[in-house]
Amino acid sequence: MLMLVNCSGCRTPLQLPPGAHSIRCALCHAVTHVADPRGAPPPPQHSAAPPLPPPPQGSPWGPPPPPSPHGRKRAVICGISYRYSRHELKGCINDAKCMRYLLINRFRFPDSSIIMLTEEETDPFKIPTKQNIRMALYWLVQGCQPGDSLVFHYSGHGSQQRCYNSDEVDGYDETLCPLDFETQGMIVDDEINATIVRPLPRGARLHAIIDACHSGTVLDLPFLCRMNRSGQYAWEDHRPRSGVWKGTSGGEAISFSGCDDDQTSADTSALSKITSTGAMTFCFIQAIEGGHGMTYGSILNAMRSAIRNTGNDAMSGGAVSTLLTMLLTGGSVGGGLGQEPQLTANEPFDVYAKPFSL
Repeated sequence: MLMLVNCSGCRTPLQLPPGAHSIRCALCHAVTHVADPRGAPPPPQHSAAPPLPPPPQGSPWGPPPPPSPHGRKRAVICGISYRYSRHELKGCINDAKCMRYLLINRFRFPDSSIIMLTEEETDPFKIPTKQNIRMALYWLVQGCQPGDSLVFHYSGHGSQQRCYNSDEVDGYDETLCPLDFETQGMIVDDEINATIVRPLPRGARLHAIIDACHSGTVLDLPFLCRMNRSGQYAWEDHRPRSGVWKGTSGGEAISFSGCDDDQTSADTSALSKITSTGAMTFCFIQAIEGGHGMTYGSILNAMRSAIRNTGNDAMSGGAVSTLLTMLLTGGSVGGGLGQEPQLTANEPFDVYAKPFSL
């Protein structure tokens, strides 16, 4: 069993990961320090995920779909355009539609197992506010079991804020910006990690595809794959010196992100000015549909190569279906972007040997 400690801020019971010196509460963000972490038992070997704290409100979508003999596939897809504001983005809702198309048609995700959060949704619980995104992330891992495959795709603004607890190598927390971030605040990487990474039980997989600025380590995963232009790589250890646990409960968490923590992400251009999409989402789908989806290394290499050969303007094609046709037929554009897609994971692995699968 895991050691239980009470949060120093709100007194919520928290499960201290093995060997950790402190833990951050996902609800009030207070950091609780433990005097003698040697009393924590070894990592759990069972498959059941530790219980999650209750979501901010009851899930408006009900429980996730029942498991099949081969596990469940479910996804949360979030695209935010910040329409009619000074922060407006062009391609994020199309990113969400393209990712949904990919998951359903390429990876056989049931339509009923995908929650879409965009400003186009008529259901008020599917507008990408901070509260709704939080509830969707809780829904994603609710009742997670071995064999489950989870996907979180986000296209929107990302940012950074000063970190005061020694969790971050560069001194900054990475954040996602909900539609109402100016009034409700951003979603910090510590909360994302606590909500969808740490509960993952052995045998479950989480893939995150994050198309946002400053998104390299936005899931706070412990290891970052640092790859050069020739495809050589080494894993950087980003485990915080504070001892706060950032891994899973035995499961597997891997994230593709649009750029490094100190970089920004762009849109990509093609034929017209009707439809746009994020450069990272475009290049990720292009890598999969272009036959580069065998391993994580081949995907990352293909994405980086495409980014280096992609223009700065808005991706277009007349409609989302035209965009997907371009992807399927190998369409590309010229130019170049100053961003480098990143790969992070809960533990290192051989990126050219490990097969990619959703």
